[in-house]
Amino acid sequence: MKKFYFFLILFNIIFTSTTLAYSTNPKEFVFELVNDAITKLSDKNLTKEEKAQFIEDIALENVDIKALGMYTLGELRKSSEKKDIENYQIAFEKYFLKSLTSRLSDYSSSKFEIIETDKKSTNYTIVSSKVVPDDGKPEIKIDWRVYTKNPDKPLIRDLIVEGLSLARTQKEEFASILSSNNNDLNILISKLKEFIDN
Repeated sequence: MKKFYFFLILFNIIFTSTTLAYSTNPKEFVFELVNDAITKLSDKNLTKEEKAQFIEDIALENVDIKALGMYTLGELRKSSEKKDIENYQIAFEKYFLKSLTSRLSDYSSSKFEIIETDKKSTNYTIVSSKVVPDDGKPEIKIDWRVYTKNPDKPLIRDLIVEGLSLARTQKEEFASILSSNNNDLNILISKLKEFIDN
């Protein structure tokens, strides 16, 4: 789960914002979201709790958390009991949101730049970007996988950081936990709850 924690830290740069209506154009959607987030993260008039609430609100509105959770569950989502899937989805969302709120200021003084966009299909656009921290740390190249099945409501489904799909990384980590525990979904749910409760 450590790799996924890194994934969630990176997501912080898009989730800290008011409930504004962002552009439906994938390039502008990502640009507006990230720059708004950076502005909010650097706002010294906001408390840590207020920033955490912004993260939750924007994550729920602009990230396809349900689809991400089901993807990271892998093939087990097809054979598990409906009630177990429901419990997993609840635990995954709470885990996701808590992880997002754990580190709020990592990118508050970063510069963000869109490099290019690549429309893969009517449903997906890849928005390539880079984040340049002001503290002298190396820039980070990030590709945003934006789901556009509903053209009026783009959603973020993955980040590819320096060529690494972070959703896929999480899927592999969950698969490792499950394979070590006879594919018992309740064990995975328990581990998510442990993180949530700590």
